[in-house]
Amino acid sequence: MLFDLVLYLLAGATAGLLGGLLGIGGGLLIVAALSFTLPALGVPPSEVMHVSVATSLAGIVLTAASSTTAQLRRKAVMLPTLWRLAPGLVLGGFIGAHLAQLMSGPVLRWVIAGFCLFMAWRMAFGHQHEVRAEHVPRSSWLLPAGLGIGAVSAIVGIGGGSLTVPLLVSLGVKPVRAVATSAAAGLVIALASSLSYMLALHAPALPLPRGALGYVFLPAAAATALASMVTAPLGVRLAHRLSGPALKRVFAAFLLVVGVLIVSGG
Repeated sequence: MLFDLVLYLLAGATAGLLGGLLGIGGGLLIVAALSFTLPALGVPPSEVMHVSVATSLAGIVLTAASSTTAQLRRKAVMLPTLWRLAPGLVLGGFIGAHLAQLMSGPVLRWVIAGFCLFMAWRMAFGHQHEVRAEHVPRSSWLLPAGLGIGAVSAIVGIGGGSLTVPLLVSLGVKPVRAVATSAAAGLVIALASSLSYMLALHAPALPLPRGALGYVFLPAAAATALASMVTAPLGVRLAHRLSGPALKRVFAAFLLVVGVLIVSGG
């Protein structure tokens, strides 16, 4: 248990740093860490990835809250854009959580790993969009885009930064502002999707460890969240000092490593 706790704290601290730096809650890193430790706690192999995803999202709530607070203080969050995304993010979070519960453990593992590797490639080699300072997206499809982002995020256990940041940058938002807004969007996604996993009706019948609420393993969620809250403000400060291309390279390397870790955990 001590080793597990240390791993959760380290994963949470790293997730918080990445949450502030890249606009993500570090959920994929936490999913990877949990997928290695949960089997030793008696979680059935068929449910390991589901519990990992749900627990990651619950931890992201505090991680994203910490990052969002820091970004709001810097007045970097584009609130009009966030309000246009939010309804879709909430609905998508509930839908995605339900779809993930219908998937088998191996299928969910490969979906998550494939997502990591695809996004790493996209961030490293994707098209560079023109960036206009202080541009506020007014696209009519921000609502359906939010629906898709929320659903995918709930399935793979993330706050959606790997989707929201590229979307906003493609609409002409400066990378630092896109990161700030995606952190706030991640809070919305994590709240909706983790609530859905907690309320899963069939989860209480599964042989999950003590401390589980629905699919959420509360001790791990608390440990990762508390550690992440300490390091998230540091990530925000670093984000405002690094250039856009530097942020993208860090993001791509992070996703590549985590994708490999998740595959190897199978």
